[in-house]
Amino acid sequence: MSDNEKTVEELVVKEEEKIAEDDKGKNAAKKEGLRILGMIFGGLVYSIGMNIFLRPLNLYSGGLMGFAQLFEEMLKDHGYTFTGINISAILYYLMNVPAFVLAYKKMRKRFVIKTIIAVTAVSVFLAFIPIPRAPIMYDRITLTIISGIICGVGTGIILLMGSSDGGTTLIGMLVIHLRKKSSVGQISLFTNIVLYAIMLFMFNTATVIYSLIFAVFSSIATDRIHTQNINSQVTLITKIPDTKPMEVEVMSRLYRGMTEVKGSGSFTGDDVKVYIVFLSRYEVPRLKAIVQSYDPNAFIVETPNVRIDGPFLKKIT
Repeated sequence: MSDNEKTVEELVVKEEEKIAEDDKGKNAAKKEGLRILGMIFGGLVYSIGMNIFLRPLNLYSGGLMGFAQLFEEMLKDHGYTFTGINISAILYYLMNVPAFVLAYKKMRKRFVIKTIIAVTAVSVFLAFIPIPRAPIMYDRITLTIISGIICGVGTGIILLMGSSDGGTTLIGMLVIHLRKKSSVGQISLFTNIVLYAIMLFMFNTATVIYSLIFAVFSSIATDRIHTQNINSQVTLITKIPDTKPMEVEVMSRLYRGMTEVKGSGSFTGDDVKVYIVFLSRYEVPRLKAIVQSYDPNAFIVETPNVRIDGPFLKKIT
């Protein structure tokens, strides 16, 4: 290892130690508390979309929640009735237990704990938010789309806070964690297609089609909110002479490498450094804050929704 590489490694280690020290105490606890509140709010949004908008239409959600609704209907058909509580919410929670175990083995413990909190919040809200006996409007297609968007936004908020609402969303995050490709919305949509294909043998075609429309709009809304899932390319141009501290902080805080290209101004002839960074859209504001702390006049260009092949680290939490 060269002396220059040793110096960079020492700087990274020192920066990581500084970050670890900064993350201790009240500041870290406050941030985590706000994320948990955000997760609970996302669970409330999702549950409102389900109970207030979707369930009065007698339509079905996708994934484990869809199966929970089916099991609830089967129990009712066999004479089991439940007053004042949505039994599908309890079934949904119980069905998530195997997913919790799998996530515990493959993912971070903090993520699993936050997921359990999120699923608990969703289940409680679903269990006690009353379901109207009649839809709030009689335009079925409009109400289906609205419910899909609301539920997708709620799911996306939970994912944005570094957690999961369980079910196929959690399974999707596990697949991304292992394969580094695809998206939560895409995996949920594929699972729902399989589910609704089975439902074709159980319900009329209209019910299945409207339920599938709900799933499509829910998946789209989820991917729009879940910015960790959107890849971006950021190009940085700076004139500061010593960029090493900035590079070290980007590596230490974001664990992202920077490709450096040396150039010069076409008219001024001034030496400049051009950096290309690939990261998630969720990380872009943090990258901008780091760069601007060293060079307030840095030129920063973001290109979202880029396709990246190769050994790119896709962070999902």
